[in-house]
Amino acid sequence: MSETVVRKQYDQIAKIYDRRWDNYISKTLSFLKNWSNIPAKGVVLDVACGTGEFESLLLQENPIQQMIGVDISEKMLTLAQEKCCNYPNVSFCVGSASALPCVSASFDIIVSASAFHYFENPNTALAEMKRVLKSDGQLVILDWCRDYFFCKLLDLFLRVFDSAYKQCYSQSEFHQMLTDAGFNICRATKIRFGIFWGLMIATVTPEI
Repeated sequence: MSETVVRKQYDQIAKIYDRRWDNYISKTLSFLKNWSNIPAKGVVLDVACGTGEFESLLLQENPIQQMIGVDISEKMLTLAQEKCCNYPNVSFCVGSASALPCVSASFDIIVSASAFHYFENPNTALAEMKRVLKSDGQLVILDWCRDYFFCKLLDLFLRVFDSAYKQCYSQSEFHQMLTDAGFNICRATKIRFGIFWGLMIATVTPEI
């Protein structure tokens, strides 16, 4: 049910999404790109890729980067495909984070930005990301952090008024979920973007 609500919500706002969240998108995705240090020849999966802004950002530095973006909203993906239509090395497909339409062990790096708080089944999503990640690959997740006061308020507000929203987590809760899913945490931090937005990021690798 929750995924249906998320899909409907983002289909409705797709056309104004980039304009409405321009500042947030620019700052957070630039940070994610710099943090991730994506190898030039690596095959990238972007889970909940939205309108393809992260793909566009990477293509500015490496026009031949191999990338696949997955999102639950077809209308968001339509915009992503338009942005990257001149790059045959980039493709997009509709899919849930809990059932990725991807071959196992096929990606060098997986990223997911500002989406984990919408995942209805985060443990299943992590298991799916681990499934499609190569044994020597890396997963990088950037998301809201409930350790910050305003994010804690936002979490309480959205749980009541946004039926698409699931919840955001503290850094300790997030790290526990990652280790429970069979990942080793390589590095992690919390970061604030302006007064309001407090986020956390973690780079993890599969346990061998």
